[in-house]
Amino acid sequence: MFAHSFASVRWLCICALPLTAVACGSDSNSSDDGAGGAAGVTTESGGTSGAAGSGGVTGSGGSTSGMGGTLSGAGGNVGTGSAVTGGGGATSSGGATASGGASAGGTSSSGGSSAGGASSSGGASSGGSNSAGGATSSGGSNGAGGSSGDCSTAPAPSPLVGWASVSGNGVSTTTGGAGGPTSTVTSLSDLTAAVKGTDAKIIQIKGNISGDVTIGSNKTLIGLCGAKLTGYVSLNKSVNVIVRNLTIVGKNCSDSKSDCSAGDDAITVQGAAHHLWFDHDDISDGSDGNLDMTHASDFITISWTKFHYSGRRTDAAGASGGHQFSNLIGHSDDNASEDTGHLRITFHHSWWADNVVERMPRARFGQVHLFDNLYTATGNDYCIGVGNGASIRADNNVFIGVADPIKSYSTDGTGVIKSTGNVYTNTTGSSADVGTGTVFTPPYTATLDPTTGLEAAIRSGAGPK
Repeated sequence: MFAHSFASVRWLCICALPLTAVACGSDSNSSDDGAGGAAGVTTESGGTSGAAGSGGVTGSGGSTSGMGGTLSGAGGNVGTGSAVTGGGGATSSGGATASGGASAGGTSSSGGSSAGGASSSGGASSGGSNSAGGATSSGGSNGAGGSSGDCSTAPAPSPLVGWASVSGNGVSTTTGGAGGPTSTVTSLSDLTAAVKGTDAKIIQIKGNISGDVTIGSNKTLIGLCGAKLTGYVSLNKSVNVIVRNLTIVGKNCSDSKSDCSAGDDAITVQGAAHHLWFDHDDISDGSDGNLDMTHASDFITISWTKFHYSGRRTDAAGASGGHQFSNLIGHSDDNASEDTGHLRITFHHSWWADNVVERMPRARFGQVHLFDNLYTATGNDYCIGVGNGASIRADNNVFIGVADPIKSYSTDGTGVIKSTGNVYTNTTGSSADVGTGTVFTPPYTATLDPTTGLEAAIRSGAGPK
């Protein structure tokens, strides 16, 4: 059993900027690409289904006094004032309250936690768990969500935290297809038809579907019963989309055998797409990347998601490690005019696992928040790549057996990362912060789980349920 303690952390709001839609492009001038990339952005989906939060791991209900480390304001610098320490995150009953708890994340409907967080509607009905436990009193915890024991019922999501929850560009928060009709699809043709357009829809996916899919706006895609998409998923100019509980397997360079970077990602986000939430997904084997976000995309949260590759491959174009690069944020050093003020992305409780070599993530220009993530991709080149114009906060992440947890690719000195509370176990190379500028201050409330026990919680909770 993993009992969480939460430190409630609050930040002030940042104004959102308007977005423009543009064409796609790849990371063609990155020094971390080995032989370099081709001009087109490619995508694909990927991997075998990951550790899916299997049964028996329950939360402890509410939180004790905060132990997750402190973060501070003062213009965004870490440790320079306005620190808000823990102690305010626990509900009086030990569980999530009806008004502030993570009601979608497997808490009981009566306010307190029932059997460690399991609920009759969103919690673990058959031995599953909301492995992140209770909620804070100010908006819910980062709990993993409840499991469903019924193949016709979607598991509960984790609470929405991070940039996808922030108002901007005419959208108040990410709701996906809420309010629209629910349908279940089992074929590529039915899925393709269901995700078109802008009407609000909730689409449940069953079985294994192969082929490329382009997702429109105002959609929620939910995997049921171990559902898997094999191919390429595109979100180009898409607005207000949720993808959760789904395994997405890319083409693993089968579409571009002479140059993996010219193949598809598993998922491509581009064209100023915004307000997207990827929750409890398993994404692997992208030819170019697993989940790349470029061209002024914005307001994105990735939570409880596993990234990996099914094995080691060789890139005929000579890219390092077979071009097994996971997450690119901002495709080019020359794209500052489009990307600056956008690419606001949060990763939390996500896992970079087997055979990922680079880009966990590699960021340019964006405001990227990485908290409570797990890195176990041994044999890698580097983990977090800090590029030109990037502003990155890295809080309470756990790095185990990896090389260069933090690496600078800021050729003009404008990239900055500030970290606090990270744990480095058997790592090599650099873990030092990069840059001397001021890091951004997130405009949302989040919680930091203590790093003690975080590895076990993410291993059991990340990926589809």
